[in-house]
Amino acid sequence: MGDTQRSQTISTQSRTIEKQVTHRANSANPDSESKGSPPVLVGDATLSGIAILARKHPEMTFTSLAHRLDLAMLHEAFRRVKKSSSAGVDKVTASSYADDLDQNLYNLHQRLCRGQYAATPVKRIWIEKENGKQRPIGIPAFEDKVVQKAVEMILSAIYEPNFYNFSHGFRAGHSQHMAIKELREESIRTNTNWIVSADITGLFDNIDHNYLREFLKLRVNDGGIIRLIGKWLKAGVMEEGRLYRSDTGTPQGGVISPVLSNIFLHYVLDDWYVREVQPRMKGRSFLIRFADDFITGFELESDARRALEAMRKRFDRYGLELHPDKTKLLRFARPGKKNDQAKKSGTFDFLGFTFYLGMSRRGYWVIMKKTASKRLHRFKKGVWEWCKKNRHKFLKEQYATLCSKLRGYYQYFGVIGNFKAIANAHYNTLRAWRYWLCKRSHKGNVQYVDLSAQYPLPKPRIVHNI
Repeated sequence: MGDTQRSQTISTQSRTIEKQVTHRANSANPDSESKGSPPVLVGDATLSGIAILARKHPEMTFTSLAHRLDLAMLHEAFRRVKKSSSAGVDKVTASSYADDLDQNLYNLHQRLCRGQYAATPVKRIWIEKENGKQRPIGIPAFEDKVVQKAVEMILSAIYEPNFYNFSHGFRAGHSQHMAIKELREESIRTNTNWIVSADITGLFDNIDHNYLREFLKLRVNDGGIIRLIGKWLKAGVMEEGRLYRSDTGTPQGGVISPVLSNIFLHYVLDDWYVREVQPRMKGRSFLIRFADDFITGFELESDARRALEAMRKRFDRYGLELHPDKTKLLRFARPGKKNDQAKKSGTFDFLGFTFYLGMSRRGYWVIMKKTASKRLHRFKKGVWEWCKKNRHKFLKEQYATLCSKLRGYYQYFGVIGNFKAIANAHYNTLRAWRYWLCKRSHKGNVQYVDLSAQYPLPKPRIVHNI
């Protein structure tokens, strides 16, 4: 378990400050105690002390953390949490909660201190996927989002020094583009010839609660934090007035789910791969993970097959499964002689891009990438449907929205070698817009030249030098 954390002096100081401020507020207003009005906040929420200890002692077990969930921390969590218009089961939105923010956070803090805080079930909705199937999405209560964000901030400060640099999902300072760039660099460095492209089936729905608690207690053995996480895990899902509970999975759509999944996969996959798998490989290899998608590259075919078999057994031990269709082993090396199908290089998808080997202008085989066909088709279909439903709006409104969609598309997919795909997205956006503008009236006849001259859509451009 490692060394345990000593008691923090800030805990006593925080309680003393809160008592003094509450006493002064009550003295000024004798009825404040009966009304339960919030005290004036002194100081601000900071996790620098925890982060410094976590970096200095990577094996330390933190045993005194619940007191960090004070009013200042809850205010900071409210500031950071995403304030969408969607409401959970309690039908409380972010705007309505903010109308009396100080009082609401004070009442929440009091319930946390007394142990009276109860997690609300998550409201489940379904959205359609590209293949016609439906995907469940959870909407937690807004107050649960605030508390989960506060706990997520604490856990991130503790576990950030433990996470490996090749894990890029849901971490500050990491992004999909960093993972894409590292994939190319590692493939060159390790002389990769074989790729295992893997996807975990229903990660957020199949995380075992018992194993998750064991992993958490290796670094966070605070009863208050563990009980809070247990409440969220057991809160269940509300759908069409019926409550469903499960012994596996993390809160759907919960703010706490990403960091819990990262902690779980850190011990199940990342740390195990570095400590157990890589030392046993005859050739060089690497691992890059973003959430539940990961890529492993190998210099030798024998290493790739052994590692894939070991990963299947490892995930099966912890109640997880590699997706049978999305997980594959493929050769990723320079093609062999003509008409030699066995030695042709394969392609794989990762984070919305299709990776393949192509010939550069100088005549060298290089790793190239382009927008995955499914992602490009989804974008074009989405623009087509949007233009159809919003063709009645003013041209300036439509123009502003379409420009925003294209800029967002370029911002993600605008990488070196992918100009053709983003140009295709630009052309189809203009085509869909012009088509549905012509359908607004039986006399409609909008010309491409006139539309492009008066409302020029953003031109495709390369944004990222990767």
